[in-house]
Amino acid sequence: MQANVFHKLFLWLPFAYHHTSNGMEWNYLTNGKTWTDLCATGKQQSPIAFDIQKTRELKSPRIYFANYNVELKGPIFIKNNGHTISMDIPATINGQPPFISGGRLRGRYLAKGLHFHWGSPNSNGSEHTINNRRYDAEMHIVHRNAKYIDIIDAAEKKDGLAVIGVLLEIVKEPIAIPTGLTKVINAVIETPRDESNTTIPAGFSLDEMIGNVDHNDFLSYDGSLTTPLCHEAVSWTVFTQILPVSFSMVSKLWKLRDHCNHPMINNFRDIQDLNNRPVYHRFGRA
Repeated sequence: MQANVFHKLFLWLPFAYHHTSNGMEWNYLTNGKTWTDLCATGKQQSPIAFDIQKTRELKSPRIYFANYNVELKGPIFIKNNGHTISMDIPATINGQPPFISGGRLRGRYLAKGLHFHWGSPNSNGSEHTINNRRYDAEMHIVHRNAKYIDIIDAAEKKDGLAVIGVLLEIVKEPIAIPTGLTKVINAVIETPRDESNTTIPAGFSLDEMIGNVDHNDFLSYDGSLTTPLCHEAVSWTVFTQILPVSFSMVSKLWKLRDHCNHPMINNFRDIQDLNNRPVYHRFGRA
């Protein structure tokens, strides 16, 4: 896969659009308060504030993370799309795609890409909050329902997408930062501005992006993409265990520039109304 193909790939990903459907350019100056279309009128929008005490216990089977432990086939393409840093997820070295199933999901959801949201030197930037706490950053792994032909098609369907959310917290001396995550974040110095991209060797799996976070203890609800056009097509799974990372790692993100050549900081959407949606908590167990 050549770099120009990678460029075209990210032009149509929903979270890379620079404009809303009426041609208005969107940004994070108000953290989404001025966005239009479904972002303003939808009733199942994301992110939300999780209140653990108000969740419903989820007694379904665990989520099955297929091929998450298998090394991805390189090279890995990483891009500054003007709003975030995105990584394309290729097939693994065994030729099979990573996918998830189980939990509240019906069918297979293929891992297609991941991206990040973060704050600034003076503010935290996770999109979801847990018990009124916002963390330093959040990683989203985006999956497409295998029964749809591509992400554009899937984004128009209620069961089209599934996103895994991993909250990141800066700690003074993290014991072990996942090797894959380290490689990806270290590469962002090569993507300082909008439309810049780079490649890195593979040598890591998706599990090495998540680390030792408990895959079986998670919060789940039905919501939307957190960027325009805010399609309400997402089954969200957010791990309750927080991934510890270093200050030096997150600070690399603060140095990036957005599509207006402004500092790319606080690129998270504000909390959305729950509108009586049920929120589930699956407690960690086999």
